[in-house]
Amino acid sequence: VFGAELNLQARLQSPWVLVPFALFFVAFALAMFGLFELRLPQVLSGRLDRLAGNAKGGSFLGAAVLGTVSSLLVSPCVSAPLAGALLYISASGDALGGGLKLFALGLGMGTPLVLFATGGGALLPRSGPWMVTVRNTFGVLLLAVAVWMLERVLPGPAALALWGLLAAGAALFLGTLEFNSKTPRQKLAQLLGLVLLVYALAAWVGALQGGSDPLRPLPRATLSATGGNVEMERWQTISTPTELEAQLAAAAAANQPLLLDWYADWCISCKVIEREVFENPQIAPRLADYRLIRFDITDSNREQRALLDRYKLFGPPAVLFFDRTGKELAQVRVVGEIDAKLFGTHLDRAEPLL
Repeated sequence: VFGAELNLQARLQSPWVLVPFALFFVAFALAMFGLFELRLPQVLSGRLDRLAGNAKGGSFLGAAVLGTVSSLLVSPCVSAPLAGALLYISASGDALGGGLKLFALGLGMGTPLVLFATGGGALLPRSGPWMVTVRNTFGVLLLAVAVWMLERVLPGPAALALWGLLAAGAALFLGTLEFNSKTPRQKLAQLLGLVLLVYALAAWVGALQGGSDPLRPLPRATLSATGGNVEMERWQTISTPTELEAQLAAAAAANQPLLLDWYADWCISCKVIEREVFENPQIAPRLADYRLIRFDITDSNREQRALLDRYKLFGPPAVLFFDRTGKELAQVRVVGEIDAKLFGTHLDRAEPLL
C-alpha cells in the first residue's frame, strides 16, 4: 500500500531507538550473568501469574508484535529475494495478494524455528549445572547483539574496539589468566579463552589503526600496496536527487560509465560490500574507468524515498550501472548483499554494454 514511502526500517535506525535497545540487551545480559534478577513488581507479577494459569498457551498476538518489532529493528537492509517480492507486489498493485505472498515467505523462513521450538525440548538434557554455562553463553550473545546494533551509529574503529572488549571479557570468564586449572574441560576453556584474548588484542590494534571490520580486525597490508585506499578515495558521496542528476549529466558529457552505490550508515550489508567487494584487489582496478558515486540515504527523507521509488528500489544495499549515455543497465543491477566473485560476473556482463 505504501511502497517505499513508509520505510519503517530506515526510520527506526536512529540513535534514539538503537542505543536504548542496545542498553536493554546489556541489562538482559547482566541478568543472565547473575548480577541481578529482572522481576516485575509483586502487584503485576501476581496478576500475570493468575492470567498465565488460566491461559492454555502462548499469545499469538504477543508473538506477532515481538516478531514485527524485532524484524524492523534488526533487518534494515533489503535482501535480493525480499526486493524481488516487493517489486512484484508493487508492480501488480495487489496489496492483499502481496500480503499473502509475504506471509508465505515469512512462514518459510520461520519453519526451522517452529520445528526447533516444538521438538527441540526432547533433544535437550535435563536441567542441571550445565544450565549456568548456557546462561553465561546467552549473556555473551546478548552483549554481541548490543554491539551489533551499536555498529550502525558508532564509528567503525569504536565498534571494533567494543568487539575486542567483548572477546576479552569472555576470555576472562573462561579463566584464561588463571593457572590453577586441573580438569581437561577447564584447560579446553582456557585454550578457547586464549584465542579470544588474541582476537581482542588484534581488534584493539586494528581499531587504533582505523580498522572497522570485526572479521578482519587487522588492516590488510596488501591493501595499500594494491591501491585499495586510493580506489576508495575516488568515490564521491552525494545525498540529494539534484546532485545525482548532475553527476549523471557530467558522466554522460565525459563519455564515462557511472557506478551508483546506494548506501546508509545503518545498513550493515552496505559496509560489508564496501569492505569485501569495492576494496577487493581483483575488483578495485576494474572500477578505474567508472565514475564512482555513493548515494547516502542514511537520513531517508522524502526526496530520497521518492528517488528510491523512481528506481524501483526499496532500500540499500543496491548497486546500479549506467552506460556512457547515462542510461541504466537494469539487467545487471545488484540488489542485496553480494560477494566479490559474483560482483565480478556483473562487471563482466556490464562491460560489453557500456
